Amino acid sequence: MRLSLKTPAGLVWLLVCIVCIAAAAFAPIHAQATPATHASKRQIANSGHLAVNGLNYYYEIHGKGEPLLLLHGGLGSIEMFGPVLPMLAKSRRVIAVDLHGHGRTALGERKIDLPDMGNDMAGLISALGHKQVDVLGYSLGAGVALRLGAQHPAMVRRLVLVSGGYAQDGFYPEMLPMQAQVGAAMAEAMKGTPMYQSYAKLAPRPEDFPKLLDQMGEWMRKPYDWSDDVKKLAMPVMLVYGDSDMFRPEHIVRFYQLLGGGLKDAGWGREHMSRNRLAILPDLTHYEIFFAPEMARTVLPFLDGKSGSKSWSQQVQTAR
Repeated sequence: MRLSLKTPAGLVWLLVCIVCIAAAAFAPIHAQATPATHASKRQIANSGHLAVNGLNYYYEIHGKGEPLLLLHGGLGSIEMFGPVLPMLAKSRRVIAVDLHGHGRTALGERKIDLPDMGNDMAGLISALGHKQVDVLGYSLGAGVALRLGAQHPAMVRRLVLVSGGYAQDGFYPEMLPMQAQVGAAMAEAMKGTPMYQSYAKLAPRPEDFPKLLDQMGEWMRKPYDWSDDVKKLAMPVMLVYGDSDMFRPEHIVRFYQLLGGGLKDAGWGREHMSRNRLAILPDLTHYEIFFAPEMARTVLPFLDGKSGSKSWSQQVQTAR
């Protein structure tokens, strides 16, 4: 199946593939992040840019409490999270970041690469004065969050991956040829879309948009499988999807199984419960779950290390 960029249907499919894609080409783990400055030597602003590994990352800090790194989806920015960010910031110090080439973070000389961005986030966390944070990433941001957790496990306390996959075959097969078409040739046709308009408003160099599309398309075309890394994740992990997500249900279940969940019955006393969690939220697709209040309400107890559920025995004893 191959859709033409000249047809409305083909363009729409390509747009949604770019905006919400969570995959990335597998690459070796690169060198440790080396930020240019450290928080102990200066006062941290609530927003601004930080130089990390040759890039100038834009970040914003919202709220107070335990630190939570928040990572947006492809061709988006911090603003994607809309009403969800204030919900998270009520009890958290949310560190929201515009990823490489997105929002207010300029496209550097490096290629778009998720293992590299995982190292960048480690450098940014360190530069902001944190040894460890919780992390929530959506789609492209989920891929970056996964790489951060795999490459710098000591820096991630709890990890939430929203609408993300661990291998290229997790997508419905009809999406792969559409992803393969992403490139600079789309730039002119996209100028009337909210994606381009947002980019043009925020980006330091709006003229880089075609180059960004080329780089996004390049890594989207590369096959990858991170199943071995998933098995090694040391921190508690929560997977969150819409019941009509872009990932196949079989892939979602296998992801959870690789984390040690869904392999046997939990037991009457919850004695065989996995420390990891899987949430499939009803009436949601990949294309709005990132700003759905249901998503924030679902992940907050996990991030706080709490459970609202009781075993049957506890329920009986409470009723006495």
